[in-house]
Amino acid sequence: MPPAPRPGRRRHPVRRAVSLLVLVALMWTIGTAWALRSTWSAVGRVASTPAGGHIADTAGSNYLMVGSDGRTDLSPAERKRLGTGWAEGARTDSIMLLHTGTGEPTLLSIPRDSYVEIPGQGMNKINAAFAIGGPPLLAATVEKATGLRVDGYVEIGFGGFADLVDSVGGVRMCLPTAISDEKAHIDLPAGCQVLDGTESLGYVRMRYSDPEGDLGRVKRQRAFLGALMGKLATPANVLLPWRLHSVGTAGGQAVTIGAEDGLLSTIGAFRGLRAV
Repeated sequence: MPPAPRPGRRRHPVRRAVSLLVLVALMWTIGTAWALRSTWSAVGRVASTPAGGHIADTAGSNYLMVGSDGRTDLSPAERKRLGTGWAEGARTDSIMLLHTGTGEPTLLSIPRDSYVEIPGQGMNKINAAFAIGGPPLLAATVEKATGLRVDGYVEIGFGGFADLVDSVGGVRMCLPTAISDEKAHIDLPAGCQVLDGTESLGYVRMRYSDPEGDLGRVKRQRAFLGALMGKLATPANVLLPWRLHSVGTAGGQAVTIGAEDGLLSTIGAFRGLRAV
């Protein structure tokens, strides 16, 4: 009698599916680690500790968040496109203090024309502290004015801000009235619209055409920051490694942190900001 046919190998669809899922999870983990590493490598560092040292520790964690108008890293073409002007040096277009760790996170906006005591410099607008002594003197000034220890520092500049907005495809804002400001290089109609990087920079910087001046600008900055954080935290930007890499590196290149700040504390600052 001819030999009986050998039985074929039994297929295990469940095992194959599990193997495929494990492979996908491994690839996602490697891709996410690559994106996070690239992002962290792109972040700038700057000295931010007050020359005389910090004041005594206070409850929770406080992060000094600054929008700088420094132009040294912008080419003439970029200055023209962004409408930044040609002033030398650097000042702070926005100053915020984020508090986390004791109840709900809170965000304090400090108008840049606030008249305060600048350590070693007498009374002046708080904006002058950054121009005179950079982040260390600004941190010392904020600590003296608020009585809160500054535990971390985050700074974003003109060009980096515009690039970050463009990397997420713009940010949707709803304007109650039309805005036209020659100095900020914007002419925006009333209504809901998506602002690109250049338009967004002009929108958050504008104050001469705002009847509330610097206080009106503070309100716009906070509203825009909330919209931007919402756009950055979409599932596509967070869960897809290639999108995380693209948006993350743009964000990393836009941001400068304190030289002593670590990855976990910086993540904590942005998580607190998103919660606000």
